[in-house]
Amino acid sequence: MSILEEIRAKAHKQIKTIVFPEGDELRTVKAAAVLKTEALAEPVLLGDPEKINAAAEENGADIAGIRIIDPADSPDRIRYRDALYEIRKQKGVSLEEAGRLAADPMYFGIMMVQLGDADGLVSGAVHSTGDMLRPALQIIKTKPGIKVVSSSMLMEFQDRGIGHDGLLIYADCVVNPCPTAEELAHIAISSAETARTLGGIEEPRVALLSFSTKGSAKHALVTKVQEAAAIAHTLAPDLALDGEMQFDAALVPAVGAQKAGGSPVAGCANVLIFPDLQAGNIGYKITQRLAGAEAVAVLQGLAKPCNDLSRGCSVEDIVTTACITAVQAQ
Repeated sequence: MSILEEIRAKAHKQIKTIVFPEGDELRTVKAAAVLKTEALAEPVLLGDPEKINAAAEENGADIAGIRIIDPADSPDRIRYRDALYEIRKQKGVSLEEAGRLAADPMYFGIMMVQLGDADGLVSGAVHSTGDMLRPALQIIKTKPGIKVVSSSMLMEFQDRGIGHDGLLIYADCVVNPCPTAEELAHIAISSAETARTLGGIEEPRVALLSFSTKGSAKHALVTKVQEAAAIAHTLAPDLALDGEMQFDAALVPAVGAQKAGGSPVAGCANVLIFPDLQAGNIGYKITQRLAGAEAVAVLQGLAKPCNDLSRGCSVEDIVTTACITAVQAQ
């Protein structure tokens, strides 16, 4: 069973409510129909009911039984307005401004998650990552003890000898351009949790990557990774984690033994933390294109799950992301 099949199976076992702020977007409507029909999640579509129903009818999507909410006309908007005002008033948001925001589908959806009316949120077919992350950080905020929202890539290989039964976790490949040492440490800890929750990796082994292995090179960029490893050890002393480490030292047993003998991670890492976004993004795309690995993006670090789509996403991509969000909510 592939990692995506396993995630779908987990989502099916414990149905969660997933809200879609882009409820009248055609691919989203079709994905909601699939989620409902296959009992993978309980979708909620936000937007104009007439537009949503028209889109479904024109494209043969069966959305019978799916909840549709117009944020501008919902009786919950006042409750969300008041809660949003309490959360943001110290930042200068007035009650009137909170009311305007509560009528916006993105803020309305985030408030649904924050107040427990939905278990998670998926957007991005129309909106940018920032359009979703901004209100999510303002309202939901990060998990206790985690200071940064980041991303993991679930990289699945045909060769089951790679990583954990063909699965590696890459981070951060989407969100943080130039993380500090402290942020890298938090990314590492969040990625280990993603490995457990979504990857089924009971024992994450985390390597913080660099162009140096255990002091083989001297540079400020190397020092940052070394500091990140030290911070992560303090925050999560029971986590199998090491760095700084070159890519081959992290993955190839013979190289790991030669360059970092005695490391609990060298040669057998299954979670790889890249030093910055350039390295992470380039690394996952090289792996995807040259090794033929499947790549699935996940946002991590938020107190409640919200995930982002590519604006070029397919219906299947939306279904997959909703299932991931549902499993995170479990």
